Amino acid sequence: MRRLEGHVAVVTGAARGIGRAIAERLAEEGAAVVLADIGEAGREVADGIGEAGGRAVFVPTDVTRDEDLTRMLATAVDRFGGLDVVVNNAGIGTFAHIADMTPAQWAEVIDTNVTGVFNVCNAALPALRQRGGGYIFNISSLAGKNPFIGAGAYCASKAALNQFSEVLNQEIRHDNIKVTTIAPGSVATAFAGGDEAHGADWKIATADIGELVIDLLVLDTRSLPSYIELRPSKPPKK
Repeated sequence: MRRLEGHVAVVTGAARGIGRAIAERLAEEGAAVVLADIGEAGREVADGIGEAGGRAVFVPTDVTRDEDLTRMLATAVDRFGGLDVVVNNAGIGTFAHIADMTPAQWAEVIDTNVTGVFNVCNAALPALRQRGGGYIFNISSLAGKNPFIGAGAYCASKAALNQFSEVLNQEIRHDNIKVTTIAPGSVATAFAGGDEAHGADWKIATADIGELVIDLLVLDTRSLPSYIELRPSKPPKK
């Protein structure tokens, strides 16, 4: 039995990595999925979901542009009938010492990783409330609590996202809308120019995060894991 039949989900940053894994897992469980990402790579992911028997559509989306968000959410409502799940996964990382980072680079990280999540949540809340409730997942990082050299903008953005998520949770919990922040450690992706295969034997698999989202969606409504840190179980010894 597919446990999410009748659900409609929006996933940002869905063309690759964590977002793709979540989108594919949602579709496997029967949810209709709107995949949102910059560029055209997400179209191939949506086509693959359709070929596997799922329901998905790709909408090119920049989370910093209001018109893109309006189109993305209208697609969920008009094509699939509503909105139940929002996954905020779109994010970027520009890594440089603070003295070497330009104001434009700083702004781009904050605008995407923090303001972009606000934009999506702010635009999606009316549709979630119209359905009588829903679930918002914000994909953060352990960098939000564990700063490191060369990641000033990225660490600041994820720390801000953590606080934003907790405030949002407190504000909308009585609307039957859950908010969970997922903060992974090292994940086997190509994020920030990394090698997806390098270290994949010990890093978190993107499929693990997709499975976690499903587990949370089917958890009894009386319980809410509001913040989850997901770490590699056996990282290399130092």
